[in-house]
Amino acid sequence: MDLKDRVSDQMPRVREELAELVSITSVADPRQFPPEECARAAHWVLDSFQELGFTDAALHETADGSNAVAGSRPGPDPDAPTILLYAHYDVQPPLDEDAWHTPPFTLTEVDGRWFGRGSADCKGNILMHLTALRALGDDVPVNLKLVVEGSEEQGTGGLEDFVPKNADLLRADAILVCDTGNAAVGEPAVTVSLRGMVNVVVHVVALPNELHSGMFGGPAPDALAALVSMLAGLRDANGETTVRGLPHDQTWAGAPYAPDAFRNDTGVADGEALLGSGTVSDMLWARPALTILGIDCPPVVGSTAAIVPRASARLNLRIPPGTEPEQAERALRAHLEGAAPWGVTVTVETEGTGSPFRADTSGPAYDAMREAMREAYGRDMVLLGQGGSIPLCNVFADTYPDAELILMGVEEPLCLIHAPNESVDPSEIERLAVAEALFLQRYAG
Repeated sequence: MDLKDRVSDQMPRVREELAELVSITSVADPRQFPPEECARAAHWVLDSFQELGFTDAALHETADGSNAVAGSRPGPDPDAPTILLYAHYDVQPPLDEDAWHTPPFTLTEVDGRWFGRGSADCKGNILMHLTALRALGDDVPVNLKLVVEGSEEQGTGGLEDFVPKNADLLRADAILVCDTGNAAVGEPAVTVSLRGMVNVVVHVVALPNELHSGMFGGPAPDALAALVSMLAGLRDANGETTVRGLPHDQTWAGAPYAPDAFRNDTGVADGEALLGSGTVSDMLWARPALTILGIDCPPVVGSTAAIVPRASARLNLRIPPGTEPEQAERALRAHLEGAAPWGVTVTVETEGTGSPFRADTSGPAYDAMREAMREAYGRDMVLLGQGGSIPLCNVFADTYPDAELILMGVEEPLCLIHAPNESVDPSEIERLAVAEALFLQRYAG
C-alpha cells in the first residue's frame, strides 16, 4: 500500500480524534474557561505522541503558566538531519456562540467541511502531524523533535521565553511551523513572510471636564472631534496607510492574491472598493496597514449634549519585513502627535510590538518540501505572505540561525480561524499529511 493510501485509510480515525480534541475547551484564559481543560488537551497531545515513539515527551511549564509538550524521537542514523514539528493545542474563545451554526466544541460535518473551534487552528495541524507519522510507521529516516504549546492564542509569550532557555532541547536543522495554510483548498503553499506589529493606545485630552454643547460649543475644543481628525489622517483617499516614515511603495514578489478570491474570502461586496494603490498582495504582505481596534468615548445611548473632554483609541499597525518595530513605533507616535489639532494634549501608550519575519527559501528543506507538495497535490507549491504575526518565528530564527523555517498548515481562508463557524476541509489534513510524510523521507537525502 502506498503512502497516499495509508493516509487515506486513517481519515475515519482523524475525524474521531479531532472530535475528541475539539471537545476539549482549551482556551488559555482562566477567566473564561477552567484551566483544567488546557491540562486535558496537553495530556491528550502527550499521550498521542508518546504512542508514536516520543518516549521522552513531557510537559514543560513555561513562564506564563502554560504547559508545552516537548520530546524527541531518534531516527536510525544519529547523523541524519533533525526536524522539529510545531503546533499549539490552545484555541480562541468561541466569541458569540449565537453566531455559530453548529455547537462550537462539537465537531460537526456540514457540506464536507468539519466545523468546530480549533478544528483548523491549530488542532487540525496536530492531527496532520499524527497522521503523517502513523502513515510512515518505522520508516522515518530523520531525527524528530516535537513542541506543541498551550498559550499561542493568548500571546503571553510562554514558548517564546522557553525556547532560548532550552535551546538544545528543541535544536533542529529544519522547523515545520504548522500554524498557517494554503491560499485555497487544493493549492499547496508555504508562508515565507509575516508582518510585525505595533499596538498603541492614543489618549486625547481637550478640557478638564464636560461642558454644555449649547453654552460652550464652538470655541471650546472637543477631544472626540480632535481624535476623529487624527484617525482620519492615518489613511489617504484610497485607504492607504499614511504614517510618515514607513515604506508605502513596496511590492510583493511571490504568488498573487487575486482580487476576486480576496472578495470571496472576506465577504467584501462587488460594489465596495478594495483599499490602497497596490495589488491585494502588496497591501497585505508588503506594506504597512493601520487598523483602529477600538475607541473610548460616550456611547450613543445615554449620551448627553456635552462637549467630550477626553477620548482614546486603540490602534494596531502591521509592518512588513524590512521595517523594525522600534522605527514604526517612533513613526506612528510622531504622526499622531503631529496630527493633533487645536493644541489638545496627546499621549501615546505603547502596548506591545513584534518584529516581521521573512524566511530564507534557498536551502535543502525547501527543495524537499517543494517535491513533497508537488507529489501530494499534483501541482507546484507557491510562496505566500501572511498579514498576521507569529513572534515565535523570530525567536526560532534568532535561537537557531542555521535552521530552515517552513510555515505551513491546514488553515486556508475558508477556515475562518478566530471567528465563529471555524472549520477545516478534511482533504487539506489528508494531503498535507501526505506532504509532511514525503518531506520527512526526502529531507534525509
